[in-house]
Amino acid sequence: MKALVCILLLLETFVFVVQQQVDGGLNENEISQQISSEDGRQNPPQTDTSRAEASTDSQQSCNLGIPDIHAALRELTATVTEQKANIRELTTADTEQKENIRALETQLREQQTFILEELKKKDDEILNLTLSQVEELRKENRDKEIAFSAGLMESGSGYIGPFTTNITLTYRNVFTNIGNAYNPFTGVFRAPLKGVYMFRISVFGHGGTGATASIIKNGEQVVVAHDYQAQDRLNSSNGVVLLLEVGDVVYVRLWPNRRISDNSQENLNTFSGFLLFPLREQELCRM
Repeated sequence: MKALVCILLLLETFVFVVQQQVDGGLNENEISQQISSEDGRQNPPQTDTSRAEASTDSQQSCNLGIPDIHAALRELTATVTEQKANIRELTTADTEQKENIRALETQLREQQTFILEELKKKDDEILNLTLSQVEELRKENRDKEIAFSAGLMESGSGYIGPFTTNITLTYRNVFTNIGNAYNPFTGVFRAPLKGVYMFRISVFGHGGTGATASIIKNGEQVVVAHDYQAQDRLNSSNGVVLLLEVGDVVYVRLWPNRRISDNSQENLNTFSGFLLFPLREQELCRM
């Protein structure tokens, strides 16, 4: 664009010089006299008729040349004017583009500033966590760690049953009791959190009476592990996934007239359970 402006300035200068030469130079009479003087020096004296004819030819030549120069100047001036208009249009468009670029750069800087401020706020929130809040978070995570597993006999060996009614089995040989939700003195697991839990039992006995036990939730039978034959060993197992509210209880009952056998070394009769995942109130509603 700068090169184009320079060219236009040179054209304007040329037009101005030519115009000055044409407008401020010799008029038609002076041009004729100069031509006559030149002819007088170069050619012998002519008659009046010859001088008149020469003067007429010279005037016609000048009259033919000068209008042509003016026409060229007018055309050149029009071209320069048109180029000036084009330059103004280009300059205006370039200015608008620069303004748009500046506006976009300003918007980008504002967005970057906002993001940096938000990140700083988050960093400040994390840094402002007190030790007690961190401990609360740790405790909350620990409360979600619930699992237990226990064998029937804490020591020795022997039989349990048969009885005339259902009895709750107490699994006293505790292997694991994370969260202390299982009570080895009552044999009852009590849910400390709303969530989904997995429970499993195994039963073992000898032939003749059968070995049958059930997983009970809040007094209702859920699943049964059962085996029966006249002689030899009996064994069975079963498991279930349960949705529990806080305070729901799960335990194992031995059926009437059934007998199981165990020892503290082999732990053939077991009761286990653990939290699969906790549930919030809205998640329970969806289920």
